[in-house]
This record gives sequence, structure tokens and C-alpha cells, in this order.
Amino acid sequence: MTTGTDALQRVEQALNRILLGKPRAIRLALTCLLANGHLLIEDLPGVGKTTLAHALARAMNLDYRRVQFTSDLLPGDVLGVSVFEQGSGEFRFHPGPIFTQVLLADEVNRAPPKTQSALLEAMEERQASVEGATRDLPEPFFVIATQNPEEQVGTHPLPESQMDRFLMRIELGYPDPRAERDLLERRGDTGHPAPETMATPEQLAEWQAAVDAVHADPKVLDYLQELISASRDTARFAHGLSPRAGMGLLRAARAHAFLDGRDYITPDDIARILPAVAGHRVRARDPQDPARTVEALLECVPSR
Repeated sequence: MTTGTDALQRVEQALNRILLGKPRAIRLALTCLLANGHLLIEDLPGVGKTTLAHALARAMNLDYRRVQFTSDLLPGDVLGVSVFEQGSGEFRFHPGPIFTQVLLADEVNRAPPKTQSALLEAMEERQASVEGATRDLPEPFFVIATQNPEEQVGTHPLPESQMDRFLMRIELGYPDPRAERDLLERRGDTGHPAPETMATPEQLAEWQAAVDAVHADPKVLDYLQELISASRDTARFAHGLSPRAGMGLLRAARAHAFLDGRDYITPDDIARILPAVAGHRVRARDPQDPARTVEALLECVPSR
């Protein structure tokens, strides 16, 4: 389809050499970036969430900042503040870590809701309003947030408005035995290994534009729309997919097809990324595992 997919495949292969045994999570993370969305990774500490974020930024040569969210973190710690300078007699704005291309919001649900809300405008409108002034964020702007399980001490559940800003939510889980053995046999490597720079922000912008041009056949759109409508069946589900979620699902399907080297999407593209896009948005009437909820949604609409 395009020479860009060859470079993307090299990036994907490099990430797989760093985060061992997680090809599916890596594919979804790349899909989310190409779709110009934001990614939420929910899992236990120590399974590679930070490694994935850092390696992805390094491979794409993107500016990267990390913020450790804690119970005493303030919105100004994320957005930035104005400081009075005696020499000039004026206030000077000092940008916070949000003014970067890849922001890792580590353990985002350990911060209070007021601080979590500092991300809302940035994630949706790619700008930050600080002290009455609106400032544009860099392009691209990609938030990777990590979240600890809600049953852990000191966590605050993310509100639905915040969850809906994330195009995808994924889990990494423990590595399989073979991958973990390879990890244990890495001698002297106690930090986060980083790949070589294999792309540029300009190339990424070209890929994102190419994703927008991936064709969606009317029959595929019918399938997508039927899934969206089925998620709003109040007899089965308490919360369905919003119009924003539906548009995000289409973008993610296009990005998934682009990664496969195709200029058209199929129902299989939609089905494969649906758990990551819909799992944190759709809720069943009867409490059940989110994965089972998405399976039930897929069962409502036969594939075309």
C-alpha cells in the first residue's frame, strides 16, 4: 500500500524486542498513536507500562515527559504556572510537563479528581487553558496514562468523562514463561532498554494523514453502525457507545488496516480493536467481566 508501512513494521519489531511477549499490546498502542488518540494502560505495577511508553516515544523521536501522579499533585504541577521575575518586573509562564509530544501520566488514578481534570481539555482539544490564557500543545500530542487496579489502596476511580477521552484501554498482564525467561537472562540491563530512532514526527504526521484516507466501504460502515446501535440496547447494556466513541472506533479500525498494509478496512479490523475501544465504555446491565461484555456485543451483530 505504502512505503510507510515498511518503516512501521520495523518500529513494531523493535518494540517487540524490548517489551517481550506482548505483540498484541504493542500493535494496539501503535494503532492508537496512528489514530491520533490517547491510550490508557490498566495493570499491576512492574509489568512494562512505562517501558512501552518510553520505547514508543524513542522509536518515533518524540519529546517525552513523565508525570508521577500522587495524592498531593496539583493541576499547576501538570499545566504549568506563572512566576514573577524581579529582573523584568513581569510574570513569566513556565510550561508544565503537559507541553510535550508524549506524556506519560503514571498512576493517573492516584491523583485527586481536580488534578485528573487538568488533562480533559488537553486530551480533547489539544490545548491547555492556564490563568486565563489558552496555549496550543505540540503536535502530535499523545497521552499514555497508566492506572492501577481500583482495589489497590490510594486510588481514585476515573470519571466517565475522563475515561471517554481515551481512545483505547489495554492491559499488559504477566509475560508468558518463555518471554519471562528471556527477560531474566538479560544481564546487566536493569533500566528501560530503548530502541534506535526509526521515524520522525514528520513521518508520523504523514502516516496519520494516510490513516484518514483509508477507505471504509458502506457495508463496513453498516456493520459499525449496527454495533454502535446494539451497544445502546437498554435491555442489555447500561451504557453504550457515544458518537465520539463511534468515530474513534472508525479511526482505530482505519489505523489497524494501515498497519496491515491495506487501504481499506474490513469487519475483522473493527472486531479486533473493539475490546480496546469499547471495553471501558460499554457496561452490561448484569455485572460481568468487561471482556465478556464486548463478546456479548459482538454476538448481537453478525459479521458481514
